[in-house]
Amino acid sequence: MTKADIIKVLADQVGLTRREAAEVLSVVLDGVVEAIKDGEKVELRGFGSFRTRTRQARAGRNPRTGAQVQVPPKLVPYFKPGKQLRETLGGK
Repeated sequence: MTKADIIKVLADQVGLTRREAAEVLSVVLDGVVEAIKDGEKVELRGFGSFRTRTRQARAGRNPRTGAQVQVPPKLVPYFKPGKQLRETLGGK
């Protein structure tokens, strides 16, 4: 499902125009991104939660030359599915 598909479903089910549905989705996604960027945890009950995790620094290799390089630590987005989503998909 793409962003355009979500906009279509939102417009059809809520009775908005596609332009209004696109704006609503954009505001929601921007809010989630900003919250995660600020270090907050975003929780959607029954669906899951979004947050960041820190990846430790590590030694890597340049695939072209084979030379060893130091990869610095960085923040990466992380999604943890909620209980209801896991159960719906057949997980424990």
